[in-house]
Amino acid sequence: MSKVPIVAIVGKPNVGKSTFFNKMAGSKISIVEDIPGVTRDRIFANAEWCGYNFQIVDTGGLDFNKNDEINKRILEQANLAIEIADVIVLFVDGREGLTHDDIEVANHLRRAKAPKIVAVNKLDNYEREKTYEFYELGLGDPIAISAEQGKGMGDLLDEIVKHLNKVDNSLDEGRVKIALVGKPNVGKSSLTNCLLGEDRMVVSSVAGTTRDAIDSPFKWNNKDYMLIDTAGLRRKSKIEPDSIERYSVIRSLAAIERCDVAVLVIDASEGITEQDVKIAGLIHEQFKPSVIVVNKWDLIEKSEEKRKAFEHQFEVDLAFMKYYVTLYVSALDGKNTGKIMQMVDLVYNNSRREIPMALFNNVLTNAISVNEPPAKGGRKIKIIFGKQIATCPPTFNIYCNHADLIENSYMRYIENNLRRAFDFKGTPIKIQFKEKGEN
Repeated sequence: MSKVPIVAIVGKPNVGKSTFFNKMAGSKISIVEDIPGVTRDRIFANAEWCGYNFQIVDTGGLDFNKNDEINKRILEQANLAIEIADVIVLFVDGREGLTHDDIEVANHLRRAKAPKIVAVNKLDNYEREKTYEFYELGLGDPIAISAEQGKGMGDLLDEIVKHLNKVDNSLDEGRVKIALVGKPNVGKSSLTNCLLGEDRMVVSSVAGTTRDAIDSPFKWNNKDYMLIDTAGLRRKSKIEPDSIERYSVIRSLAAIERCDVAVLVIDASEGITEQDVKIAGLIHEQFKPSVIVVNKWDLIEKSEEKRKAFEHQFEVDLAFMKYYVTLYVSALDGKNTGKIMQMVDLVYNNSRREIPMALFNNVLTNAISVNEPPAKGGRKIKIIFGKQIATCPPTFNIYCNHADLIENSYMRYIENNLRRAFDFKGTPIKIQFKEKGEN
């Protein structure tokens, strides 16, 4: 696959970078809120203009006047985006005018080799005369835009694609999408760094550091993957209405919905909490294959007794998804983190498993011979045959008379027989009883 060009969006805080990013991405991928420093990690999304495909990267606002740890990490991440970019777009606020902070950011960008474009944002009335003072930055002709209203976007995109080569392939094509989900501060970003082999996420001991769902493409065993590191999920009662974290939760739930495999990260030092079980339920309800990763295993006693206690708690609390698989790791020292991708591949392949019709019906016939569906109201249920109709998740139609009389307990009985016969570890399966002739 050809390299997809990368366009980095940079600037001081609160100049509308994320608004532009969201317009291009077609959805609210970045968090937009009138608080400087909201976008704290760089975020990738695909974009297209006039037959040119490229990837845009939204970065945290650059503030050279702060020396706190988080701000240092924002600068590190922005620098990485600048380093890999094919084009850099410097966003400035046209209503505010040229500031010392804009000059500092522009000076910082001069060392980058990629071509640079100045976008003068928030000019809702398209006042081109307000762009003139930004010539002082020395980065070429400033372009007037209003990302909020979509004005001037075509001019900006035309300038961007002048520096790009045509790319026929979509970045996401053929990638297995993996979502890392879990409560705040369980080590998801640290695990992301382990898996990617680079310090890509902002890692902090402050709960909720990862506010956005961050997409990171990578390769493993010559296969293409997309790793999604999501914001921590908390109980609704702990989330203020209209707060930044509220939107982060929505994004995390959306990540579960769009992923191919969900990796639920649990903090070993806390045990399995009610919130962990709720998140597992969200994954189960979306019919996603999953791996449960128990992180920080190094912080507790590594005894067989402790492991058995964990396993017993899983059996009790996750009784609704008996197909779960677990892995005990330590992101801090890297122990067992190398097995995560092996497990991801296992459950992903199981979710795509196809069972030949004859083999499926042999298992079904044997199950019925041992335990027929119970009659109801004097009506005997006769199962005729079954077949697999889909994968991801594996979905089976079983045709019979009186399909509406089949009880959930009998569905579970059939599922248990299928799981004993075939390897469906880590993936849910769907069983649907249908009337004969029904699709």
